[in-house]
Amino acid sequence: MSTHTQTGRDATEVEIREAERVLSLTPFQQRGHPSTVAADHSQLSHINTYGGLPEFYLDQPFTCRKCGKREIWKARDQKWYYEVAKGHIDARAVECHDCRAAKKRGET
Repeated sequence: MSTHTQTGRDATEVEIREAERVLSLTPFQQRGHPSTVAADHSQLSHINTYGGLPEFYLDQPFTCRKCGKREIWKARDQKWYYEVAKGHIDARAVECHDCRAAKKRGET
């Protein structure tokens, strides 16, 4: 059994490939995938956009713009960011956990 914490940090190549595969599926297929997290539109009232609101969140692989490390912005973390922290719906993860932590400590 894997001891991986499923946080998106230190994602394995297999996890990154699976997240990329799910992103390539049709919305109908994505909706039924186990990694999908449903969006709560009542928590997205702070968003003022001409576009539609998301129906669900999917794991989003990304490459850190500072160090080049590959991580995954997990669907449940996106739900928290957009719905609880009230982040902007167009915001995307661009820095890995380690680079964000270093920035918070004033190291960059």
